[in-house]
Amino acid sequence: MSELDRAAEAIDAGELVVYPTETVYGLGADALEPDAVERVFAAKGRDRSKPLSFAVPSVPSALQHVRATDRERQFMATFLPGPVTVLCRRRKSVPDELTAGRDRVGVRVPDQPLALRLCERAGTPITATSANVSGRASARQVADLDLEIREAAAVVLDDGETDGGTESTVVDVSSGTIHRRGAMADEIETWLETH
Repeated sequence: MSELDRAAEAIDAGELVVYPTETVYGLGADALEPDAVERVFAAKGRDRSKPLSFAVPSVPSALQHVRATDRERQFMATFLPGPVTVLCRRRKSVPDELTAGRDRVGVRVPDQPLALRLCERAGTPITATSANVSGRASARQVADLDLEIREAAAVVLDDGETDGGTESTVVDVSSGTIHRRGAMADEIETWLETH
């Protein structure tokens, strides 16, 4: 069985997986399963009031779990896949645990072949959060992973060093707000001003 198959099976079983993205290594679990989401928060030592995003293999697969306006769809068509997290109104399938009870959820379509294959193979949205203990540096290679994350993960997908060290830009297209400036922030700002 390939590492990718093992990772998909681990996600199906509610376990945690470390996977590469085009920015930093991410910590993945079944984003629609409250217990799995809880494991992500526990492994990271993350404040439960800070929501997590989810990763999917394509915009159409994201639209099964969010309600996107025409403008949000235009934005996603322009910037996804890419190092961008788009906040959209969630559907009922997305649990409160993921969004900290908020009505919007972050959507990520990573521009990284192995991450996309994992998303496809998992068959469910997976959590998209950096694979590090909260407050510590993000990992750009497996050797940089915090021991706590390594021990919590059932599978670590190693694809060498990631391209970017910058986290994704988090944007709420509906309000035209950039919540976190990261990769491509300037291009995103220009798009928001002109669309």
